[in-house]
Amino acid sequence: MTHSPTARAPDAHANANARGRTGFALNVALKLAYPAVILGAWFWNAPRYAGCVLFALIWLQRCIGTGVVGMSLRRLTRVDWTVAFMLSVASAAIVWTDSERLLHIYPSLVNLGLLIAFGATLVRGPSMIEKFARIGTPDLSDAAVRHTRRVTQIWCAFFAANGLFSLYTALYWRREAWSLYNGAISYGLIGALLVGEIVWRYLVILPRARRVETA
Repeated sequence: MTHSPTARAPDAHANANARGRTGFALNVALKLAYPAVILGAWFWNAPRYAGCVLFALIWLQRCIGTGVVGMSLRRLTRVDWTVAFMLSVASAAIVWTDSERLLHIYPSLVNLGLLIAFGATLVRGPSMIEKFARIGTPDLSDAAVRHTRRVTQIWCAFFAANGLFSLYTALYWRREAWSLYNGAISYGLIGALLVGEIVWRYLVILPRARRVETA
């Protein structure tokens, strides 16, 4: 018994949809896992196990992450490898020492790693935000390139400030307050910055670009 191409098409479409749903769920899980580990430190005193999870997350995001961010993570530069190695050593040190203080310092190291990764692209170009923008829009105007560079600079300033404050919470705050800030509040700040950039882009940058094009 043979199956016609039209009969096989719905099956292929269903399989593609299933893979898409699986990839989306995996992406969400990987993104939520890190803050979940930091928040979990509020309730259970197990730095060594948290270090194991953190070590695994570093490489899971780079090996099996899906979508444009996951693809970008797999195209690691020398700087990206350096950052990944630094965080791997930090998480391995947490596992080895079972130190709660090292676990508390880890989020500040994550911010340092992001600052290095984003800042390096400002030196050698293209900027980090330009890289992400070109995934969806390969042909960017000069104005768009300048905008992505400014946004990358803003992210660098955020990672520097957030990293310093995260280090302060690690050294001087109680576990509960440290966990709440680094596992929830800092991600609320990231969300606010993302929303603010999108609003600014659509209300100011894009209208200005359209006026220039029509002039």
